[in-house]
Amino acid sequence: FLLISFNIIATMSVSPRPQRVGVVGYGKLGQFLVNAIKERPELEIAFVWNRSPISNMEGLSSVPILDDLSNVASMTPDIIIEVAHPSITTKFGAAFLSVCDYVCGSPTAFADKETEIQVRHAADDPRNANGLYIPSGALWGATDVQKMSERGTLHSLRVTMKKHPSCFKVGGDLTALNEKAYTCGTPVTLYDGPARALCPLAPNNVNTIAAAALAAPNLGFDGVQACIVADASLEAHIVSIDAEGPPKPPPEQPFSVNTTRYNPAKVGAVTGNATYNSFLSSLLRAGGRGSGLHFC
Repeated sequence: FLLISFNIIATMSVSPRPQRVGVVGYGKLGQFLVNAIKERPELEIAFVWNRSPISNMEGLSSVPILDDLSNVASMTPDIIIEVAHPSITTKFGAAFLSVCDYVCGSPTAFADKETEIQVRHAADDPRNANGLYIPSGALWGATDVQKMSERGTLHSLRVTMKKHPSCFKVGGDLTALNEKAYTCGTPVTLYDGPARALCPLAPNNVNTIAAAALAAPNLGFDGVQACIVADASLEAHIVSIDAEGPPKPPPEQPFSVNTTRYNPAKVGAVTGNATYNSFLSSLLRAGGRGSGLHFC
């Protein structure tokens, strides 16, 4: 009896403590994650930060609110997840990685060459055990793309995104094209070209395309091709991914993979219904893999 009791007590004493999560961004997705974290015993909230003051404090009475992201180390997080804006990674990504693992929910930030170099350098530093994590989200087959890229067998990668025009938040010349899509009666191609030039024009909409560029470093943001289409008939976010291996002499055909993801979404929704749970799943898979870039 004493031996059994001792074993039970010993097992209880070494139970892992909850993983402390810092949530950067308290929009709809951030609120979903905070509520989900509170319901999971293996997680606890280290802090919540938002770009503007949080007007609705309901459910946050016991949650630490961080005012200055320069002070994240004082909150002792095990992992930080960003669901706010690409500028967060540009300003704080390297600093976050000096403290803990970092999940970047806005990978369009890496279309900026300086940001990619700086943050990837911090993530790849062998003296640093913390890793950079990219949610695979709508990028089905992200790890397969990585493998092909590493082997040098990925010749081309194209990502096409189709949404209702109200679901796009675009800038530059894309704004007028998107407005046209409401009334013209046919789908309107807003952009078709390299991923790098698109990301600053639609930073909140094309994270899947940015993730593809990170998964395929042999092609990168300049080699991965991106196409976004506004279609007023849609009530979903549709993402098609076309990967192709090296060309072969005729009549042989090259290796290719084509996937299409249909994510129901209300008109005007930047984030589709399936994306919320996808981000939670990514958070649960993130952490503990050491330095480098990882998909989750």
